[in-house]
Amino acid sequence: MAQWDIQHVMLDLKQARQDWRKSQQRLREMGGRELPSKQQLKNILNQLCGILFPMRLGPADLRQETEDHYIAYSLDRVLSDLLQQVKLTLAYRQKYHQAIDTGTVSQSDWQNNLSRHAEDIVQDFANNLAKIRRLIDADVAAAYRGDPAAHSVDEVLLCYPGIFAMIYHRISHQLYPDVPLLSRVISELAHSATGIDIHPGAQIGQGCFIDHGTGVVIGETCIIGERVRIYQAVTLGAKRFELTEAGQLKKDYARHPIIENDVVIYAGATLLGRITIGEGSTIGGNVWLTHSVPANSSIMQSPTASQQKSKST
Repeated sequence: MAQWDIQHVMLDLKQARQDWRKSQQRLREMGGRELPSKQQLKNILNQLCGILFPMRLGPADLRQETEDHYIAYSLDRVLSDLLQQVKLTLAYRQKYHQAIDTGTVSQSDWQNNLSRHAEDIVQDFANNLAKIRRLIDADVAAAYRGDPAAHSVDEVLLCYPGIFAMIYHRISHQLYPDVPLLSRVISELAHSATGIDIHPGAQIGQGCFIDHGTGVVIGETCIIGERVRIYQAVTLGAKRFELTEAGQLKKDYARHPIIENDVVIYAGATLLGRITIGEGSTIGGNVWLTHSVPANSSIMQSPTASQQKSKST
C-alpha cells in the first residue's frame, strides 16, 4: 500500500495559507468561518424555490391542502439559515472593508447591533417574497408567450435555464444592496448551473425572457425594462474600464447599457457602454453596438459582399 508524505504536503499548504494571509493583512486572532458558505446558500436557494413554487418545485409528496403548513415550516427554517449567512457576510464586510453604507444608522450603532441589522435584512427579504414570486410569474409567462416550443408555463418553469437564472437573480437582487458578497455567490451558483451570468446589481423589469441563455452576460449597472427578450451569447457589458487618479480600476459607476421596454436582442449581439436601446427596438444577431439607438430601431449586420452580389443578380 502506498505511503504518502502527508506531513510535508500539510506544512507546504500551511505556509501557502500564511503567505496569503500576510499579503492580505489578515494575520489576526483565531476564529471560525468568516465567509458565507456556497453549499449552504445552494441549499437555501433550493428551499426558497420550493417556497415560491411549492407544487412545482417543492417536495414530491406535497399536497395543496398542506401547502401553507409546508411554507410556514420551511420559511422558519430557511430564514434562520439565511440569517446566519447574512451575519457572516456583514461581519466579514465590517472586519475587512470598513466603508459600509449604514444608511440612517450611525457607524457605531451599526457595529454594536450587527445581529439586529441582519435580522432586519432577512425580514425585509421575507416581506418581499410575494413581490419576487409575481416578478417570476411574469418572466415565466413571457417565456411561454415568446417561445413556440413551449407547451405550458409548467414546462417553462421546470425546464428553461433562463427561468432558473431569473429566479436566482430576483432573489440575489433583493439582497444585493445590503449583502453584495452573498448576492454574488448566489448569482455564481446560477451562472455555474446555466451558463447565464447576471450580476445581482442589474435592474431587470418584469417579463424578461432569456431564451436558451448559454453565454449571456448582463453587467452590474445594466438597466433592463419590461418585456425584454434576450437570446444566447448576448453580452451587455462595459466598453472600457475607467481608472482612478491612483491608476486603480474605478468602482461603482454606470458603465453598462440601458435596455428600454419591448426590446429584442438576438443571439451573439454585443452591446457595450452606457448606451440606451430605445423602446421597441430589435438588435440583430452578432451585432456589435457601442452607441445609443432611438425607439423602434432595427439594427442588423451589414450584408456581406457575397450577399450583396446575390441580391444584385
